[in-house]
Amino acid sequence: MAHETTRREMLKTTGMAAAAVSMVTLPEWALPAMAQGETLVPFADWPENFNANPAPDRRLFNTQGITSPYTAADQFFTTQHYGHPVIDPASWRLKVSGLVDRPASLSVDELRKLGGTELVAGFECSGNRRPLQGLIGNGRWTGVPLKTVLERAGLKASAREIVFFGADKGPEEVEFRAQKFSVEQNYGRSMARDKALASDAFLAYALDGQPLTRHQGAPLRLIVPGWYGAPNVKWLSEIHVQEDQYLGKFQARWYRTLKGEMINGEMKWVETAITHLQLKSFVARVTRMGNDYKVLAIALNDGTPLKSVELKIDDGQWVAMTPDTTTSAKYGWKFYNYTWKGAAAGEHTLVSRATDTTGKVQPTEAELEVKKTFLEDNSQHPRKVRLA
Repeated sequence: MAHETTRREMLKTTGMAAAAVSMVTLPEWALPAMAQGETLVPFADWPENFNANPAPDRRLFNTQGITSPYTAADQFFTTQHYGHPVIDPASWRLKVSGLVDRPASLSVDELRKLGGTELVAGFECSGNRRPLQGLIGNGRWTGVPLKTVLERAGLKASAREIVFFGADKGPEEVEFRAQKFSVEQNYGRSMARDKALASDAFLAYALDGQPLTRHQGAPLRLIVPGWYGAPNVKWLSEIHVQEDQYLGKFQARWYRTLKGEMINGEMKWVETAITHLQLKSFVARVTRMGNDYKVLAIALNDGTPLKSVELKIDDGQWVAMTPDTTTSAKYGWKFYNYTWKGAAAGEHTLVSRATDTTGKVQPTEAELEVKKTFLEDNSQHPRKVRLA
């Protein structure tokens, strides 16, 4: 192959050498840390100038450097629209306002007293797509169920919409027909009352046992497990309960998918909001151990149980991949692996596809041609490797 990265080099780049060394005695595939003598096979179609921090407000995760089922806080992807606000945790309060019986202003300590629980949840940005697939992460979050806070506040009968505002804000131009209005807007997203109460939505103040970092929305963020990243409002500052539908920029205009659907024999163009994760898998890493190659795939969806993840090499048949039992949490990402024996020298194409227990199959790129916007690209992703 053109270049192989050794285990030592990989661990050095991920900054997790000590943790990975302690893992190498575990059974094969128990964790994705590479064993002694195992080498990385780079993707032939991977950008040579990969940058984990392409912009001040963005961080990508290189899945080829995976060493654990959980993404370290300093490697967890991040992207936002108004930068990283500076918040004093001592004076910060979460406001609960609007159509509630008992408006509140809660500190982090007061939220902790409501009963801290742990939630494993992985998600991706709705714009995550080939060739990098780097806007993705999986974590153990500590916090309070949203339902606990809403029940404490008491929702009025007229309450229909739960709006979540972040402390991050910036100037926007709102266009109405021929007019434009300059305003300052906070990042905001909303959920219908019924969905909010029926979901496992979570107010997180810690990631992997440590307080949230500024990049991850300290001191508090919303996690809606099984949903894309956009609804997971960071730097959460206010929960506002109202009757009317919320139509802020990042709810009604920015995070939308436009696709064609055949309805009663006629193509109709439908716009839908970015909410639940679409069924997706992709080949995240290929390594070599002796004469064998190990293929690791990541699968992520809305929490619906998976039936299978399969792999196809070149023009061969689909073969079943083996699930990694360390990644079985309902809302976490799932690892699947396959040991590829007898691989010939040359360039090869590897692609995975996921199927859930409802019979839904991850679509091909051709099957998504009716989708005009780039968000929610869950198509099968062929990746290339070059073997010596």
